[in-house]
Amino acid sequence: MRMVDLILKKRNGGELNEEEIRFVVEGFTNESIPDYQMSALSMAIYFNGMTEKETAALTMEMVKSGDVIDLSNIEGKKVDKHSTGGVGDKISLIVAPLVASIGIPVAKMSGRGLGHTGGTIDKLESFPGFNVELTEEQFTKQVNDIKMSIIGQTGNLTPADKRLYALRDVTATVDSIPLIASSIMSKKIAAGADSIVLDVKTGSGAFMKSFDDAKALAEEMVAIGKNVGRQTVAVITDMDQPLGFEVGNANEVKEAIEVLSGKDVEDLKTIALTIAGHMAVLGGFYPTFDEAYADLEKRIADGHALEVFRQFVAAQGGDASLVDDLSKLPQAKYETTFVAKQAGYVESIIADEVGVAAMLLGAGRATKDDQLDFAAGITLEKKVGDRVEEGDVIAVLRANIEDMSSALERMDHAYTIGEAKPEARPLIHAVIQ
Repeated sequence: MRMVDLILKKRNGGELNEEEIRFVVEGFTNESIPDYQMSALSMAIYFNGMTEKETAALTMEMVKSGDVIDLSNIEGKKVDKHSTGGVGDKISLIVAPLVASIGIPVAKMSGRGLGHTGGTIDKLESFPGFNVELTEEQFTKQVNDIKMSIIGQTGNLTPADKRLYALRDVTATVDSIPLIASSIMSKKIAAGADSIVLDVKTGSGAFMKSFDDAKALAEEMVAIGKNVGRQTVAVITDMDQPLGFEVGNANEVKEAIEVLSGKDVEDLKTIALTIAGHMAVLGGFYPTFDEAYADLEKRIADGHALEVFRQFVAAQGGDASLVDDLSKLPQAKYETTFVAKQAGYVESIIADEVGVAAMLLGAGRATKDDQLDFAAGITLEKKVGDRVEEGDVIAVLRANIEDMSSALERMDHAYTIGEAKPEARPLIHAVIQ
């Protein structure tokens, strides 16, 4: 078998079989297939796509290229979630304890963030002493004891995907639906989940800006799940403005705790309950989504989910007293306000621009070696549809750097104020099962 023949086959619109895909992934992983040939194949896939069978085969070969986490010692059906990312996305911090509160095990591995803000485990490190590196025995015991743990990615998961993603990043082949779908699903499958709920974002702060692209990606990932024997549901959720009112690390933790304490932040609560509801159905706890949603909403109201979150923080070495005294979370030295330059309605917020502003304050990483400032972040005082008068405070910026002019400039690009109140966008665009 020769790589040049497989490139030619794909270039001409042919379908690669499992044996051919195995040859490609194994050869690329052990470096017997050079980058330039893999780049050519990636471009052929970019233009000609892949069939469901090809994408499923590529996914499973990337899973087999490295470690596969064995969660068999954890009792119950393990249901994982994945978000395609966005600005102010603290949904995992709400969903995990919510699902765990009904007894479904949440054994989650998360990566660190690169860009706007930290990832889920970065945010959790806002708790002094929080340990994201548990042994396999500690991880298993904790999930069996309190039904949840969130740790950093361990072992050598999907090395083929890591190599391929780095190559796609420099060859203009990142935005290929089958390659994105197989990349995401290979990591979730390697992490050992029985079932997967995918939170696919769409809008200005999402990787998939248009609904059609988000739907295509969601359908592709659900098809992979079906083809490899994993129950998979994708929920397409709105990311046309930041989620909630907080963007940063410690302040996103604070807002997640507030929602778990019963605060009605509509977009966060609705999306979290929707994701958690589908996880609970896949976990076999409820027969229907509507029953799951209603009961999980009660578990926020009665404090069950917050108690699980408190136990989770303590179990991983974090200072759980911060859950009950949010003023003890990291605080910034300086703050400044971003104000409305005219009266009207907030017409739109470009979520990506708010994210970049937060990164400039220190809440995110421009490179993987950058250090996060957990206290840096932005509180949005006005969101899409809100009425503002000239001089009204639209957002509060906080940082441990005094000069926030660059971030304020980004905020100016982010907000558009118009004369007419815009129509509200749906929070849940579609569910793909």
